[in-house]
Amino acid sequence: MGSVTALGIKDSVLDLETQILYHLKGNHYPPVPAEMVEPCIEAIDAYYDEDYDRMIDMPKVGDFQILYKGSTTAPAWAIVEQHHLEFWLPDADAEWQDPSDDFPLSLEYDEGE
Repeated sequence: MGSVTALGIKDSVLDLETQILYHLKGNHYPPVPAEMVEPCIEAIDAYYDEDYDRMIDMPKVGDFQILYKGSTTAPAWAIVEQHHLEFWLPDADAEWQDPSDDFPLSLEYDEGE
């Protein structure tokens, strides 16, 4: 997943719909359908309202209904998690840290002294 790309998109002058579309198409394989942009924005809105369990309608792509665990609705937290939308959430900049910080490098060797 392109977290650096997502951060760059978020900080751009693009409107939110275009940011999310670029993110869904460029940072996922296979690309997420464009029809998921609106549910993703609704999930972000739910996070701003602290309503993480808000049920959001899944769209149709042509005649194909997108489902979440067999349902035509999904909780906001699941949409955020599965579409890597954390960079658009409140306080995302404050909470994000480089995951490499969890594995500090050391050049000290124990030579069995």
